[in-house]
Amino acid sequence: MKIILTSIGTRGDMEPFLSIGEILKEKGHHVICLFPEQFRHLAEDSGFEFASLGKEFIEMLDSPAGKIAMGGGRFGFKKMRAYMKLISMQSSVNKGMILKQEALINKEQADRILHNGKVIYPVIWGLENKGKTILISPVPYLHYVKNHSHLAFNKDFGPFFNKLSYKLANYGLIKTIISSTKWLTLHRKIKQKEIQNTLFSNKAIYTISPTLFKRPNYWEDNLQVLGYHERKKTNNWEPSPELEAFLQKHSKVIFVTFGSMINTAPTEKTKIILKVLERNNIAAIVNTASGGLIQPETYDTDLFHFVNHIPYDWIFPKMYAVVHHGGSGTTHTALKYGCASLIIPHIVDQYVWNKIVCNKGAGPLGVDISQINVKNMETKILELVSNENFKRRAEKLGREMQNENLRTKIYEAIVGES
Repeated sequence: MKIILTSIGTRGDMEPFLSIGEILKEKGHHVICLFPEQFRHLAEDSGFEFASLGKEFIEMLDSPAGKIAMGGGRFGFKKMRAYMKLISMQSSVNKGMILKQEALINKEQADRILHNGKVIYPVIWGLENKGKTILISPVPYLHYVKNHSHLAFNKDFGPFFNKLSYKLANYGLIKTIISSTKWLTLHRKIKQKEIQNTLFSNKAIYTISPTLFKRPNYWEDNLQVLGYHERKKTNNWEPSPELEAFLQKHSKVIFVTFGSMINTAPTEKTKIILKVLERNNIAAIVNTASGGLIQPETYDTDLFHFVNHIPYDWIFPKMYAVVHHGGSGTTHTALKYGCASLIIPHIVDQYVWNKIVCNKGAGPLGVDISQINVKNMETKILELVSNENFKRRAEKLGREMQNENLRTKIYEAIVGES
């Protein structure tokens, strides 16, 4: 089969597709990755054909308004102004991306298109290509769950208002899709009811561990929870001698990362975390990644080691605990390798993972990135490293996750008859 994998977002939004791509490639299928340009290297390093959605979306997130919007915190005037700025930028960005989606998808005429919730042209294409599009979601609560509202609302309002939240979110999505058709070269007018029926009847696969999110028994058969899948990230990577020496020197190390998340004060956030770790003599590897944390000019090199890229499947088995932003992939990987976790959420789904990790007993409830200070971070980090129940619970969850073995099921769900 020819299968297009298309995703919009930060790196964490690409990883589930790359992992699925590896499963498909192993079976001999032709995989094309349609991602923002900044992730070309991820696709090509994995041996996939790449098609670009352009640079503009990630550049928008990296703008001053994007950093404010993604930097956590309450919805005040400053954040509202940032969101308004993003909305004004987003129309032209969205137009460019959906035109690129239309051109590539119509050219390739794939046997399957796997897409995330931000990529909307496959929904339109699927109207004439029944059963060929599959929604892939690494986050829960896009389809109705009785005890939780839609991901966009992120609370339990009770059964009635929870159900209403899904209706509101779906209505907004349908309107967005209908609105985008004005940019496309369609042969007929698309009706709202068609989009609604397609959204509810298409396959959706949640790439989430059932250990962390159990599939509701009242869901229709087209909705499945088929596990977290991890691609091999060490093919073109080797640890430095300095990193290996640091690990040999310390028996109990924590890992600190904000992944692809950015914020308006990375220097200040880094200082807060390092101050807490240093005065409590806690050794740490700090991942600066996309710039949410920074490497100071001077620091205690005996206690801290900085990296800007490191495969989590290599380093996490060597860590006691992880302090992170709460992306789906980082959350899954930390728990899979038995790391106690402290989540510092920045945006939407990260608040959900924060609650899930806390409710599962694998770490304390974390603090919003905009609210961290030395006092509350010291309380949380000391709780993380001193409460051995967190570590034991994380290790138990990790064993359960590693025993799930859902690769065959997700493969069959993708290539089988719809």
